[in-house]
Amino acid sequence: MIELVDIAYVRSGTADLRAAVKFATDIVGMELVKEEEGIAYLRVDHRHHCLAFVEGRSGVLSSGFVLRDMAALDAAEAELREIGLKVRRGTEAGARSRHVRDYLTFEDPAGNRVDLVVGQVRLTAPVKFSRPAGITEFGHICFDAPDVYAAGQFWTEHFNIKVSDWVTGGACLMRFDPVHHKLAVFQGDRPGLCHINFQVESIDDVMRSWHFLEEHGVEIEQGPGRHPQSTAIFLYFKGPEGLTYEYSYGVRQIAEDEDWTPRWFDPEEPGAIDMWLGPKARVSTQYQVPSDLDDDWEGLPRKQDLAETGPARATEASEVTAPVGAGAQTT
Repeated sequence: MIELVDIAYVRSGTADLRAAVKFATDIVGMELVKEEEGIAYLRVDHRHHCLAFVEGRSGVLSSGFVLRDMAALDAAEAELREIGLKVRRGTEAGARSRHVRDYLTFEDPAGNRVDLVVGQVRLTAPVKFSRPAGITEFGHICFDAPDVYAAGQFWTEHFNIKVSDWVTGGACLMRFDPVHHKLAVFQGDRPGLCHINFQVESIDDVMRSWHFLEEHGVEIEQGPGRHPQSTAIFLYFKGPEGLTYEYSYGVRQIAEDEDWTPRWFDPEEPGAIDMWLGPKARVSTQYQVPSDLDDDWEGLPRKQDLAETGPARATEASEVTAPVGAGAQTT
């Protein structure tokens, strides 16, 4: 059994690093920690970063989860290899790029690339948010998979994960701590990142951001609304290159000793997705970048990609000049 401690980050490939960073800072409100060697690191809480944009091919590269120690990493590698998954132990360059002590990368049965990391760097300085969105923490990660039931079976069989709720045929919502879900899998025809979530301090923050996003021409994909499964008030919106962001407030907590039975929600029934009966919508997915080369597994800028896009120099958030609202375009 592989025991996850927390979520770590998302690594997303981008063909336009300036636009991706501009949206994440000026629109989402994240802090740009630094940008070097074609990678921009952004944070919203104690983690060194929870989102890294890697210059090159557009698409999600990997999503990370934290393990307790090196022994847990070694045991996870052995178990994943035993069940026949593609597994690569991380390189020194890859660990430096991820700001972790060590890691491994594997592909789940649906083809989603996952990093298991040890020793993620923690920052003690307060977050310098780019705008007052009210973000309190990196909330959860959501993958796509063609069969959500098979995905749920994989994650609960091999990890310390429990199913919190099901959306029939559409989603499996899972937890490994009291939060209703830190990992979700939605039905989709290809592996990818359905969305990245940030928790905010109040319902007022959700509503203020809704108005802010509309004023800046950002495409609202769903919400504001309230999910009956987690009770969270949500707002989904589209960033550049198909990366969907979510703000949410008021997520349900399930205590370890609580006698919880997963519930089933029929998406065709009124209120099954949104208790406020808003329009039903399927948010966009940023698809997984295929691993056609060995170095793709490191998730680093490739020389041929940088030759096409041009290498990014080290820069600060104030120097990024892509237009505000770039994410309003559907890619």
